Amino acid sequence: MDLELKDKVIVVTGGAKGIGEGIVSVLSAEGAIPVIIGRNKEDNQKVVAKLESAGGQAFEVVAELTDPAACERAVQAVLQKYGRVDGLVNNAGVNDGVGLENGSYEAFMASLHKNVVHYYLMAHHALPALKKSKGAIVNIGSKTADTGQGGTSAYAASNGARNALTREWAVELLPYSIRVNAVIVAEAWTSLYESWISTFNDPEQKLKAITEKIPLEQRMTTTREIANTVAFLLSNKSSHTTGQLVYVDGGYVHLDRALS
Repeated sequence: MDLELKDKVIVVTGGAKGIGEGIVSVLSAEGAIPVIIGRNKEDNQKVVAKLESAGGQAFEVVAELTDPAACERAVQAVLQKYGRVDGLVNNAGVNDGVGLENGSYEAFMASLHKNVVHYYLMAHHALPALKKSKGAIVNIGSKTADTGQGGTSAYAASNGARNALTREWAVELLPYSIRVNAVIVAEAWTSLYESWISTFNDPEQKLKAITEKIPLEQRMTTTREIANTVAFLLSNKSSHTTGQLVYVDGGYVHLDRALS
């Protein structure tokens, strides 16, 4: 299926690693121009070079997204380069383990800035351009808003907010034909996840215990599987889909895991 994304300028926060890198890779392969927004220039440029060597186009902007002013500057840099924004993927964030018992006000607020405040700011600053292009927004979310996890209050709260903002923006932006959807992730295999698994005494056994609870094929979701859904939701092939939380998780959240 041709997603008709050729030459569409799509901003992807956290696009240099993990799920974000998977998203920009798929977008580039579809002929879009992904713009990586990330804090590390070397990481950003490495992915841009990889995409360009494969015949694609890409751009990068260095920004610390916990800085509100940096969010605005990032959007302005994209507009200065291309003059438009056709889509926004809010993806950057980290499960930073700020819990209720062992957390603090300062850590909780800092986590919200890492995980949800910049979702709002990036959408706010990109909105004038998205109105012109009748573009689309996709927010990446986590199962933690549905299932809880323990010891990660701030991240769970951020993901609950991501879900709520998806529905709220879908309503607010109806007059502009801007569609807003979310892709919800459960257990996805990334370098960050691999690093986390390696902290256990028996990483292979820990991974096996997790994958056994994933109903579909008892395996981790790949970043490409997530990215394929994101690309579809950004495209006009999903032209009447808005306000949806789409779970790309092998049935982890909604199916009875006793089945597996």
